[in-house]
Amino acid sequence: MEAIDVITAKRDGGELTRDQIRWVVDAYTRGEVAEEQMAALSMAVVWRGMTRAEVSEWTRAMLDSGQRLDFTGLARPTTDKHSTGGVGDKITLPLTPTVAACGAAVPQLSGRGLGHTGGTLDKLESVPGWRADLTPEQMLEQLVTAGCAVCAAGPDLAPADRKLYALRDVTGTVESIPLIAASIMSKKLAEGTSSLVLDVKVGSGAFMKDAASARELAETMVAIGTDHGVRTRALLTAMDTPLGRRVGNALEVAEAVEVLSGGGPDDVVELTVELAREMLRAAGLSGGTDPADALRDGSAMESWRRMVAAQGGDPDAALPVAAEQRDILSPATGTLTRLDAYAVGFAAWRLGAGRARKEDAVSPGAGVELHAKPGEPVRAGRPLFTLHTDDPARFDRAAEVLADSFSLDGPERRLPLVVDRIG
Repeated sequence: MEAIDVITAKRDGGELTRDQIRWVVDAYTRGEVAEEQMAALSMAVVWRGMTRAEVSEWTRAMLDSGQRLDFTGLARPTTDKHSTGGVGDKITLPLTPTVAACGAAVPQLSGRGLGHTGGTLDKLESVPGWRADLTPEQMLEQLVTAGCAVCAAGPDLAPADRKLYALRDVTGTVESIPLIAASIMSKKLAEGTSSLVLDVKVGSGAFMKDAASARELAETMVAIGTDHGVRTRALLTAMDTPLGRRVGNALEVAEAVEVLSGGGPDDVVELTVELAREMLRAAGLSGGTDPADALRDGSAMESWRRMVAAQGGDPDAALPVAAEQRDILSPATGTLTRLDAYAVGFAAWRLGAGRARKEDAVSPGAGVELHAKPGEPVRAGRPLFTLHTDDPARFDRAAEVLADSFSLDGPERRLPLVVDRIG
């Protein structure tokens, strides 16, 4: 085949064949198709879209470019969750051990934060000693002994996606729902889990700003999972306001531990329980222990401690604390009616909690603490936010972002925590 024929077929609105897709993905991964040719094809997909059959085959081609993990020998059914990312989204931390405490095995491959969204691995690396890298053999052993593992994806999982994602990032072709869905699902299917629950965020702090786009992405990913024989469900969840009351790596770990201890913010607890129930239903375990009970009776906490210790972490160690803190005070007394997720995430990034490039380091103690959420009263002169950073020169730029992030006594336009369910 010739790359130009595949490019022009899609450019002109045609449906690519199975052979065309498998050839072009494989040839690109091996370096036979040039970067500029794959960039042209990606742009054609942005403009022309893909059918369900094309997306499914594109995902399969990227999946087949590398290794697949195999957990079929485990005594427990496997299930996993993927979030499209947001602000204060520490749900993986309490969710994974909770689901394990209810009888499932949870192999969770996670990523790092970029820009205003946080990364699960960055959060867990604030736990002293914890390591993200596990071999497939170590991961399997940990699933047997601890029931769950959260770790980084190895370089042999969907290498075609890794190469294509880097290209899309610099060619203006990220915003394609078929390519986004195939990218996410190729990595998730490579995990070898038998069921998958997708948490597709919608709102200012999410990649998908409106419910229609989030629903299209969710439906596309559920279709891919179904076509590949993996029981897949999706929840559309709110990201117009941050999840919980702490945004930043160590701050979010501390909040997750509160949830595992039977406390924590209501929205984090509610979403943890909702997603856990979906995961257990998908795994065929809905008749057993309820996740809310696992949080109350301490079994989820015991599961967390086993998981952290198995990956070299000390669950009893003190978490990092930023060297400097500064309060931002409420300008008036009233009711908080709006708190913009993107602005809070961007402020945390400016304080050092995130990175602009993949190779940047993060400050584990940096972030934003929220003293009120929408619907709650505030008083003039009392703290509305507490900023945490190791570099006090960062305070002013973070405060600039937060100045217009909230409203008092205005109309409330909050999304429900669970917007929709698909699958």
